[in-house]
Amino acid sequence: MTEVLVTGGAGFIGSNFVHYALATRPDWRVTTLDKLTYAGRLENLKGALDDPRHSFVRGDITDAAVAGCLVERADLVVHFAAETHVDRAIHGAADFIKTDVFGTYVLLEAARRATHLRRFIQISTDEVYGTVPDGSSRETDELKPRNPYAASKAGADRLAYSFFATYGVPVCITRASNNYGPCQFPEKVIPLFITNAVDNQPLPLYGDGGNVRDWLHVLDHCRALDLVIEHGVDGEVYNIGGGNEVANVDLTHQILDLTGRPASLITRVPDRPGHDRRYSLDTTKLRALGWQPQVGFAEGLRETVQWYQANESWWRPIKQSNAEFQSYYATQYGERLRLS
Repeated sequence: MTEVLVTGGAGFIGSNFVHYALATRPDWRVTTLDKLTYAGRLENLKGALDDPRHSFVRGDITDAAVAGCLVERADLVVHFAAETHVDRAIHGAADFIKTDVFGTYVLLEAARRATHLRRFIQISTDEVYGTVPDGSSRETDELKPRNPYAASKAGADRLAYSFFATYGVPVCITRASNNYGPCQFPEKVIPLFITNAVDNQPLPLYGDGGNVRDWLHVLDHCRALDLVIEHGVDGEVYNIGGGNEVANVDLTHQILDLTGRPASLITRVPDRPGHDRRYSLDTTKLRALGWQPQVGFAEGLRETVQWYQANESWWRPIKQSNAEFQSYYATQYGERLRLS
């Protein structure tokens, strides 16, 4: 059996990858390492927790005594664990630097000692390229992160590469566009706007709504990672983009149409600082390995809306009882909504 360590496996993308791996890789034994912070939830691993090929370890990637031992036993490491939300990073960057950069360093140090590690997948983001006025970002383009979250991911990205170049750690780096799908914490725009629409609450749209994001279904992301694990080249970077560039205002209208709610719920609020105008990825390199997205955006968004409508028991306790979420929402949108 191939021993696979998934860090951050109780979060949104990580948990989807755990389920994907268990369903498609019968020769894998998966260990999930997650700190279970506000966005990491055991509910996301429902079903996997009972699978004999899966084990769960609660722990912090910055804790070498826990994380290091797991890395040293692994054949594959898929490193999702990170603080991920730009809005939160703007209000306080310290946790992002500690988790995203130092936590990655702890894992890489252990990877140096691992005797049978075949691949270390560093999950990065398209945000490391910064705003893209024209064209699409290629893997060789300069990194120009413009917010603390993007900078923390760029630091981890390049740190991982340095451990390949200096120590020969078998690292591959992936930079994905915005993911969407089931089990995404409702601070992110798609689940936030879906759940607000369900409750007939305002949808706080930043600025003029013209910021453009490329949307990638989380299962297409999982398929891409599987391909990179098997066919990627050590030391290389692979962009993973869905090819679905949508302005935020158009996305908002699509969500309202799918939920049957009126456009009057759109509430324009002051923009956030350093808000990148557009992201776009050139995925030629990954497609040359045989990957292409399988989930069309219209289909994927409709299914995502239906998932949140059918799973209120998953998200409603977060929005009604989770002090972390409520504090974040009040900090991020309270004054903006009052000024709108």
